[in-house]
Amino acid sequence: MKVIGITGGIGSGKSTVTAMIRDLGIPVIDADEISRKLSEKGGKVWQAIYDSFGPGFFLPDGALDRRALAELVFSDGDKREMLNRLTHPLIRQEVLKRIEEIRRKGLHRIVFVDVPLLFESGWDQMVDETWVVAVPENIQIERLIKRDGFTVSQARQRIRSQMSLEEKCKRADIVIDNSLSLEYTREQVLRQLEQRVQEGR
Repeated sequence: MKVIGITGGIGSGKSTVTAMIRDLGIPVIDADEISRKLSEKGGKVWQAIYDSFGPGFFLPDGALDRRALAELVFSDGDKREMLNRLTHPLIRQEVLKRIEEIRRKGLHRIVFVDVPLLFESGWDQMVDETWVVAVPENIQIERLIKRDGFTVSQARQRIRSQMSLEEKCKRADIVIDNSLSLEYTREQVLRQLEQRVQEGR
């Protein structure tokens, strides 16, 4: 079974591409979804954040205050690195467990792992191949303003907090250009998947 890591920059449309992949019946393990689950009250990530960052980043009902934590880590690189060091091993452990479950069932020849910080966290080393969903920065900014209500400067701050898309594209095995129509994006995804099926890779 081939394990493909898929990533992109914030606002590049990675979720659109992973939805296309899921529609084809190919499993996608979502690291963000796992992170959210482990961040629920009492979860492993929740506990790690509580122990290291303190109660100031939690709501009165005990739930993680994601907005407050995001504001901190996107404005402080050291705190962001600290958060990643705490949470990434816990999330990675769950991702590997899910890959093994899919492999054991033997129903799929390909599985995708959707990781926003695939290269930054070194997770590209645990997959067989890497895909990057890419758009120009001006499109990222437009989408973040529209989707999340960010100002231009907030959008740029989020984009700059990650490895540049240009660098990710250099490192990737496959780049999916998501700057044009959805149909064009879908054609690229289908073409790449068909090649892998035909070659038995």
